[in-house]
Amino acid sequence: MMSDQLLIVLAICLPVVATVFIAVTHNYTNVRETVTLFSAVCLIIVVYSLLQRVLAGEQPQLHLLEFLPGLSLHFKIEPLGMLFACIASFLWLINSIYSIGYMRGNKEKHQTRFYIYFAIAIASTIGIAFSANLITLFVFYEVLTLSTYPLVTHKGSEDAMRAGRVYLGILLSTSICLFLPAIIWINVLAGTTEFTNGGILTNDIGHGVILILLMLFAYGIGKAALMPMHRWLPAAMVAPTPVSALLHAVAVVKAGVFSIVKIVIYIFSPALLSDVIEINILLYLAGLTIIVASVIALQADNLKRRLAYSTISQLSYVVLATALLAPISIMGAALHILAHAFGKITLFFAAGSIYTATKKTSVSELDGIGKAMPWTMGAFAIASLSMIGVPPTAGFLSKWYILQGAFSVESWFAVGVIIISTLLNAGYFLPIIYAAFLKKPVDGKELSYNEAPLPIVLALTLTAAITILLFLFPETPLQLLNLLVGNMS
Repeated sequence: MMSDQLLIVLAICLPVVATVFIAVTHNYTNVRETVTLFSAVCLIIVVYSLLQRVLAGEQPQLHLLEFLPGLSLHFKIEPLGMLFACIASFLWLINSIYSIGYMRGNKEKHQTRFYIYFAIAIASTIGIAFSANLITLFVFYEVLTLSTYPLVTHKGSEDAMRAGRVYLGILLSTSICLFLPAIIWINVLAGTTEFTNGGILTNDIGHGVILILLMLFAYGIGKAALMPMHRWLPAAMVAPTPVSALLHAVAVVKAGVFSIVKIVIYIFSPALLSDVIEINILLYLAGLTIIVASVIALQADNLKRRLAYSTISQLSYVVLATALLAPISIMGAALHILAHAFGKITLFFAAGSIYTATKKTSVSELDGIGKAMPWTMGAFAIASLSMIGVPPTAGFLSKWYILQGAFSVESWFAVGVIIISTLLNAGYFLPIIYAAFLKKPVDGKELSYNEAPLPIVLALTLTAAITILLFLFPETPLQLLNLLVGNMS
């Protein structure tokens, strides 16, 4: 049996090692893609081995490198990080299957570069998931930003380069000007940046300081896309669809909201923040982002833009649930990271499938498309129901937990936001499904195209199926989250 330390090293280094073999085999397309798939399978095996240890109550850790006394690269796997690592590793495999069909089907250039930077992004995501302190989190957070920039600008067009500047500008400026100072301030106040059960801050520092620090983290972690630090996300939609899936479901935005949840639990602690009435500011900001982003999504005709603003809204569900500070709402926040990952990746996979088969990008062009692409639009329908929060989908479970948390602390604002946003979600998803299956094509002619290539359809069908399976069999995620809230008490 491998040691915990070796498994942690393998989990972080496997994707990095894969980049070498991907680069070496760049002239042999089938071999290069086999390397990617094989590496993803190996990562799943390693992460699954660590999952068994965490479910058994262990918290494997590894001290890798000490920069200065008290400042080190330190990894420790607690239940929330384990859940995030499971999501990222599994979706790397599914996204790689999808990417093979998409990149070939659209004859994309620089495919080797795409797979290399994608693997680096996965490695940095695992580093974020396993981080044991704010320093480690910050290092891998920045690596994730830098490794995804070439993916956002993959097409090399003027629009792509402009989007890349917005992407890099917002994410680097927020992390360096807000996130990093908050980390330094925490270290000065507490003498450590280690993630600790019960938090590392005390009431002695004053509610004003706690609130300022909380806002620095909320806006310094720009990947969480809390308005107005959200503009990078719709701008990045110029990237190929597999990149959009990476940004929205696998790594980037999930790293943002994951970091906020982890900091609230292990740096501040819900017990400390429950005495700070000003925490409601974060609740109101998240609620405002949910509603405003939903309204913008409702008006967007470009499909990927609609999905982008849907993501901004859905991310703030996680922030809102965390700000409620109830154990059941924090479980809901973590569950929503999981549910949104599989639901939103399915939606982007479907958007890419539509583009590959038809070159259509607008919602208004999708009348009757369900008859020509039933697998794609069937998966889109399932994922849409999950985003709305309808059973039997994973999105229902996470929203149910969040709603129960809102009731438990009598936050009628949160209850109202959830109800209104659910109606708005239905307003911008259901008309697409209706038009796809029940309307005739605009020109009245039979559609002349069929489904996208098999790898694309296979990937989106699988993620849609898992969205339902997570509702029917949620035992493992719930076991992890019960361990999480158990550690909080």
